[in-house]
Amino acid sequence: MAERRKYKKRFCKYCEAKVDFMDYKDVGALRFSLSERYKIMPRRLTGNCKRHQDMIATVIKRARAAALVPYTVTRKTVVTAPFENLK
Repeated sequence: MAERRKYKKRFCKYCEAKVDFMDYKDVGALRFSLSERYKIMPRRLTGNCKRHQDMIATVIKRARAAALVPYTVTRKTVVTAPFENLK
């Protein structure tokens, strides 16, 4: 049986900063949890804990409903710098 690759343990940056509340209007802070196509990044890639990942998902969904963040980008429209519009 092949050896399993050992990856570095990722830590939740929101737990380290002791964040209790996130505002959906702070779009600049959300870009670390969004992919290039504005999809929510999974926990295994970001290293967030379950509590903060749920909080981020709720905040991103609220920002999408308020039209601060687009829902998704289609494959046909190529976006060179997706986060320049988010400030």
